[in-house]
Amino acid sequence: MKVGFIGLGTMGASIAMNAIRGQHALVVHDINRQSAHPHLREGAIWAHSPREVAANSEVVFTSLPGPSEVKEVALGEDGILAGLSAGQAYFDLSTNSPTVMRELYAVFAEKGVSVLDAPVSGGPDGAKSGEMAIWVGGDEEVFTAHKPVLDTMSDSARYIGSIGAGSVAKLVHNLSGYIIQTALAETFTMGVKAGLEPDAIWEAVRQGALGRRRTFDTLYRNFLPARFDPPDFALALARKDVALACEVGREFEVPMKLAHTTLAELTEAMNRGWGGRDSRVAMLLQSERAGVDIQVADDRLNEILDQD
Repeated sequence: MKVGFIGLGTMGASIAMNAIRGQHALVVHDINRQSAHPHLREGAIWAHSPREVAANSEVVFTSLPGPSEVKEVALGEDGILAGLSAGQAYFDLSTNSPTVMRELYAVFAEKGVSVLDAPVSGGPDGAKSGEMAIWVGGDEEVFTAHKPVLDTMSDSARYIGSIGAGSVAKLVHNLSGYIIQTALAETFTMGVKAGLEPDAIWEAVRQGALGRRRTFDTLYRNFLPARFDPPDFALALARKDVALACEVGREFEVPMKLAHTTLAELTEAMNRGWGGRDSRVAMLLQSERAGVDIQVADDRLNEILDQD
């Protein structure tokens, strides 16, 4: 397939190269032509504008810093929209705003062009090796038609839902990661100030319950199926543990914002009379505040786990 690729930065350069290695003919563009030299040596064709990329491709991909760059490349005077024709497709691989992607979807649809948001996750190493996820939102038929191209870029390209769904999934993933990062900074400083060496803490926690399993896999036992009885670990015991950690923080004068927020959350759950239920039952408080009901059938959870 003749593939257009715009944005040859840290991620895009490797993703585009994998498409070339997958035997697709590439037309490329970047604000820095030097970024395209490795691709041109492998047979890619240089285009002088996003419009020229689109006019000479069957499908176009972008990998750009953010929403403003995507809108400019997509809708600018020499943008992608000006070069595409009805029946073609445009995938944005950037971490983008779902609102922006819905706007682009509507504008491109007037011309008969399909837009899909397809953010990636795997970091620079994953982009090089192809061991990364691509989460796609948009029309499922268009996703299926272009799955062979996506499979040259990633070992896990999956359809998530309607337009914007891919971007929402990426933001859930990244926000979770940075919240966890902030929490780890807090907990490790507590441990170090209480007298442990950081390497000793790391060596220990890697072998604990959390260290031995994938972060998001912990959700399938309790939170996602909304199954909190009988408890794997009772809320009352979890609150006790967090309270003890907060005491250590106070003793050694360590700022513990997230820990105290967590303690308040667990205390509120205790006040609901949930002390004997599984500790994850406290997660229901946020669901209530957000006005959502999260409950996934066991068959669906097992189906997802079996995909690994």
